[in-house]
This record gives sequence, C-alpha cells and structure tokens, in this order.
Amino acid sequence: MEKQQADAIITEYLPKLYGFAVKRCYGYDEAEELCAQIVEEVYRALRTRDGIRNVGGYIYTVCERAYAGYVRRRKRDAAIPLDQIPEPAADGLETDEAEDEMRRVRQALAYLTRQRRAIAYAYYFEDKPVAVIAAERGLPTGTVKWQLNKLRSELKEGIYMEHKIGKLGLKPVAAAAIGHNGDPGPNRGPDDYLGDKLNLNIVYSVYWQPRTAAEIADELGVNPVFLEDRIDLLEKNGFLVRQSGSRYTTYVRFWPETCSRRQEEAVFLKRREAAELLVREYVPQVRAALENAPPMYVPGGNRELAEASAVFYAVLELCGLPVQKDLSRYSVRPTDGGDYIVNIELERTVSDPDYRPSVDLSGMWVCGSMWRKSEKYPVSSWSADSRFTSRTGGWENNRTADFEYLYEYITGAITDSPADADKFERLRGRGLLTDSGAVNAVVVQGDREAFFARLPRLSDELKKTFAGFALENAETIARDYPPQMRDLVVAWEARGFVGGAVAMMVQDSLYSDGTFRPLTEQERAAADLLVFSDVLPEA
Repeated sequence: MEKQQADAIITEYLPKLYGFAVKRCYGYDEAEELCAQIVEEVYRALRTRDGIRNVGGYIYTVCERAYAGYVRRRKRDAAIPLDQIPEPAADGLETDEAEDEMRRVRQALAYLTRQRRAIAYAYYFEDKPVAVIAAERGLPTGTVKWQLNKLRSELKEGIYMEHKIGKLGLKPVAAAAIGHNGDPGPNRGPDDYLGDKLNLNIVYSVYWQPRTAAEIADELGVNPVFLEDRIDLLEKNGFLVRQSGSRYTTYVRFWPETCSRRQEEAVFLKRREAAELLVREYVPQVRAALENAPPMYVPGGNRELAEASAVFYAVLELCGLPVQKDLSRYSVRPTDGGDYIVNIELERTVSDPDYRPSVDLSGMWVCGSMWRKSEKYPVSSWSADSRFTSRTGGWENNRTADFEYLYEYITGAITDSPADADKFERLRGRGLLTDSGAVNAVVVQGDREAFFARLPRLSDELKKTFAGFALENAETIARDYPPQMRDLVVAWEARGFVGGAVAMMVQDSLYSDGTFRPLTEQERAAADLLVFSDVLPEA
C-alpha cells in the first residue's frame, strides 16, 4: 500500500485505535504506550499489504495480535499478576464463541462490587467451599450464599451488557493550573491528589452528573478493578462525595472548558469602571489613614512603596462584598491536613475566536493574599504576587522561614558569615536583602492586625454600586457550572468581583497617572509586601 494511503487510514482510525487501547488498560500512560505500539504495527502491516477488502476487519485483527503480544511482554517483563491484566487475549482473533463468552465473563466480573468479586473468585476460580470463604472473610455463611445468588444475577445481566467508552476515555481533561483557597496543610495541597491525570479525570467524571464506580469506569474506559483504590482515596480525602445509590459527586470547582472573549471583555470593563471609582473615591482615604501610621522602615526612603502595598491590600481584602452563604460543603479536608476550596483551571478553548476585544484582557493574575506568621519570633507578613512584583514561585516559594531569617538579620542574630551562608543566600535570592546588605522590604513596627484595622472600609454607596455589577456578573458566569457548584460560584464571583484584577487596575492607574513613580527593578522585589516586627532595621 502506498504511504499516502496508509497515512490517511491511520489518521482516520486513530481515535478507534486509542479507544481500543484505553478499554484494555487501567491508566492513560499505559494506554498511550499500547496505542503507540498498535499504531506502529498497523502502519507496518498496511504498508506490506495491497488490495485489502475489509480494512476495518484487517486493522482489528492486527490490533488483537498487537495486544496479545503486549500482554505477554508485560507478564514476562513486569511479572504482573493474572488478575491485574484487564482482558487477556488469545494469540489470534476472538472469533471462537467460547473465547468470546469468557471475555464477557471476565468483563462482567470486573464490574461487580469488590466483595462480590472476591467471593466469586474464591468460589469459582479457587474452588473454595462457602464455609471456608465465610471463615476467611469473617462473614456468616448465609451472607456468602446471598452474595453468590446476587452476583449470579448481576453476572447474568452484565455478561451481555455493552460497556461503551465515554468522552473522558477518548479525550481526558488536563489541568492548566491547580489552585486552592485556604490552608494547604503540610504538603502541596490539591496538587498531591489531582496532579495525577487519572485521579483528576475520576473527579471530573462526576462533576456534571453523579456516577457509580462502574459508571465512572465506563466514562473513563478503564477496568473498574483498577479504580477502586483511587475512588476510596479520593472519597476519604474529600475530593469525591458519596450520595444515595452509591453514586459520587464532587464540590471541586472546575473552570469551564470553553471561554468567551466577549463575556471576558464585558466583565473587564465593569471591573475597570469599579477601579476608576476606587481611585477617585477610596484610594485617597487609604493614603490619609497612613499619615499617622506606626513607625516603619521603607527601602530607599520611598514611602510610596508602603502606600502602594497598603492600597493593594485594601482593595484586595477590604472591598469585597459580604455574601451570607454557608460554603462549608465546598471545603476539602484531607486526612494529611489542610482545609481548602479547590479550583481547577482546565485547558480551555475560545468559543468566539473571531471576536476582537477592545481592551487587553491579559496580565490580571494575582497570587494572594499570602499570610505568614512565625511561631518562633514576633514577625509576620502579608504579600501578593502579580506582574508588578519580581518574586517567583507563588505561595510555595513564600516561606515563613524567609521572614524568620530576615528577623534574625535585623536583630543581629546572624551575620554574613560561612556559618549562615544558606540563610543569606535565601534572603538575597528572595530579594529581601540587597547585595550591599540593606533590607529590601517595607517593615512596620507593631501588630499586623492593628495596622490593617486603621485602613478604611468601603462606603455604603460604593458597596451598593459594586453589588449591582457583581451579582449580574456572577449569575451570568454561574450558568456555565453544574447545579451543585452554583452557590459557590455566585458567592465567590460576587464577593470577589472587586479583588485581584481590580487591585491590579487600581495600581495600573496610580503608576500611569503619576500618583506613584514607576517601580525600579529592586523595588519590584519589595512591592506589595508588608513585614511586621517588634524592631525595625537600621536606616
């Protein structure tokens, strides 16, 4: 067969070849490996044959042979137990009626509950009497007999049930970003659980509709045997929530798979309108409140650095709208610690790619507010990272120890010597110390809470104006989410309408209109960062 014709056939059949691989594997990585081997063998076979009458049948034959060889290699090389091979295949085609029946039996067994599958294996494959099975599993013999009767009924129904691969089995979602709001605990928060692609797709499979474990397996095109432990893990740690009928749902927030530039532009313009009101009416109040602020150290004597940080904090934390809604059900509380709401940004496609917004919608990302407080020293901090700052790494690179080292330097507990070299390297790497040894952070003397308490709140008139903007926006956005997520989306979008993006717009305005002079590269490492201590650095 000519190369061009073989290429066209491979392109046409690639989704089916991938589906064939997914159905027979327990993970996406293995499915991709198997699919690559199948494509290679199919392509080689097509190039060596001409005049194939039934292309589909011929490709299926090659697929089965490729899979049989793959299973043999996996058994030989990895010593995989027999019960961990999803569907062992014969050396040739499964055209024999008995072989096809056995394949259906194996598949039906896989969809039984864990306990019934174990009883079936012990009774039918290990030939154990009911009494022995009952003793080994700590069950009454009557329970084992009842389970055998139930599983026979389920097997009878399941043997001829067609299990089709769902959308996620052929096109699994991928996370562009995994975020959280709250305490991540001692580890990396939701990344430790949903950084795994299969775990992520298990949770997403119940996002739009509740599903049983068997239905999750069908949607993902994965043998349910291999999902049980993962489902247990995700349920135990709060990422899956069991409902009636042994179905699961989730309260993890996934951002929609599509986005509209027109809608984003409308939200941007409303937020910019809010930012203009804040610059005109609220920012002067914040700056006035700092006139009698506690003593503070400001790098280079540029007091605007402290004012800009206070303004950013005030917009980010004090201008949100109070939404009286219990959102506790959305909190994930893993067994290893932590208490947070999860946000997953999926890889997205634009629903209106031809639309050209009138404004630049990029550059509005903010990582904050980030709070750190030492248990060792009287030092704490608040910070937010954005394009105004040169700090990198987000919350994971913002360590409490950084401010403890800074406090030790301020108090003279450490010196720039070989014994403290690691601490000084960290302080300079974070930009908290200059090469000449000057502290490069705004340090306020006194209590953090007392300092922020002096900043003004929004007037009732501004709250009313912003509420109208926010609720209209929130209700529009909530339509793109499943019913169980809408309380969270409306509450967060309404409360967070004046948040990071608006704080960025306010600072943009203050720097561009000359209220604050532009930041130097050194000041960018100290921007939007306030350290609180009982002592100040020497000027």
